[in-house]
Amino acid sequence: MAPVRSGKAELFLDEQEILQLTWARHAVIRSSDAEAAVRMVNELCAQTERPLLVDMATTSAVSRGARAVFARTCQASQVALLGASPVDKVVANFVLAMNKTPRPKRFFTSRAEAMAWLMTSPSA
Repeated sequence: MAPVRSGKAELFLDEQEILQLTWARHAVIRSSDAEAAVRMVNELCAQTERPLLVDMATTSAVSRGARAVFARTCQASQVALLGASPVDKVVANFVLAMNKTPRPKRFFTSRAEAMAWLMTSPSA
């Protein structure tokens, strides 16, 4: 499937039926960016929940408002947050701590490990 773009994010559905969302390099993610990304996920999924890989390895910052948006339920059955640095892990921990949904979310520094988790999770 061809990627869908909205502002600072790009989303596509890969051959394993896993959504992959990538943020633009050095993006500062604000609530409006987060809303656009969640809307893309929900529109692409329609009524089918799908696993989601979020590549945040090159982002600069995620605002408090954006973290609140990411804590809401969407059509992602589970979310793997992929980062590369200790700063990414701190940001991911904020998102994970705010997660009030029953959907599993985990932080990874390895794309292969994140994909394996998404493909073996019961909701995959």
